[in-house]
Amino acid sequence: MKINQHARLSTAPMMDWTDRHCRFFHRQMSREVLLYTEMVTAPALVRGQALHLLDHHPAEHPVALQLGGSDSAELAEAARMGAAAGYDEINLNVGCPSDRVQSGTFGAVLMRDAGLVARCVQAMRAAVDVPVTVKCRIGVDEQDPETVLPEFLARVAAAGCERFTIHARKAWLQGLSPKENRDIPPLDYDLVQRMKGLFPALHLSVNGGVTSLSQARAFLEAGMDGVMVGRAAYHQPWDLLAAADREIFGAATPVPSPQEVARAMLPYIEAHLAAGGRLHQVTRHMLGLFAGRPGARIWRRVLSEGASRDGAGSALMLEALERVEAAQDAVAVG
Repeated sequence: MKINQHARLSTAPMMDWTDRHCRFFHRQMSREVLLYTEMVTAPALVRGQALHLLDHHPAEHPVALQLGGSDSAELAEAARMGAAAGYDEINLNVGCPSDRVQSGTFGAVLMRDAGLVARCVQAMRAAVDVPVTVKCRIGVDEQDPETVLPEFLARVAAAGCERFTIHARKAWLQGLSPKENRDIPPLDYDLVQRMKGLFPALHLSVNGGVTSLSQARAFLEAGMDGVMVGRAAYHQPWDLLAAADREIFGAATPVPSPQEVARAMLPYIEAHLAAGGRLHQVTRHMLGLFAGRPGARIWRRVLSEGASRDGAGSALMLEALERVEAAQDAVAVG
């Protein structure tokens, strides 16, 4: 399956969340969904030589590296490093509203300079053979998205970008925190969908506020090429990912139960511990596995209280799993 087809459903790059352990966990629920790294800054790779930021497990594929930066030469070199590390796609962040990102002149502030983004994309495309994509907002601050977004897409597409993920909210760089920027600016799905009519040759994914597979399917049926899911996929991973291969990609694969997903993680956890890692580095991403189901609270409590203790291992996760199954049996009997 080509990467654009995998992009029918993707998980968003989320700082401090979508690390390699999270991505491996998500991959146990879907073979087809396109996974994204946390944003990695080009300076960290090129100047800092922080190559550990590129670490990933072969099972994560298809997986995309998201880069942050605004220096075209540096981004090109970082893209080259990412492609050499084996990533299937390089994505440029033009959507993050954090103060740290603004001070580095990248992220959502780049919506103000489509020409610079186009030059960055052009340089990155010249450096790698894998697709170079862009994740953007509909605009920032006082910009009029109706004008800014189509101009931005046209300019960057002319530089060779064929796939965009559009967060359907404006970013307010002044006056709102990054957390508030995820909720307060109103979503404008209609504008994003109109972009597909204006740019039928582009692969356009919508992002922002998507909380279910049925909502994702509705966007695809309405003509969007893809849907990116963020916090819902993290907090309710089984609900968003376990049936995705069947419902979004048409694959005739069985849907794993949450218990099966948990057990599938055990060899990975054992390998991580054997390499000197800590249990909570993996299980912190798994707390929502049973969200909305009997035993969910017990699962969260056992793992959140015990996984960071010295010596905590896979036995703790098995204990949590047994207690979940006991809670579910009690509900079934009752």
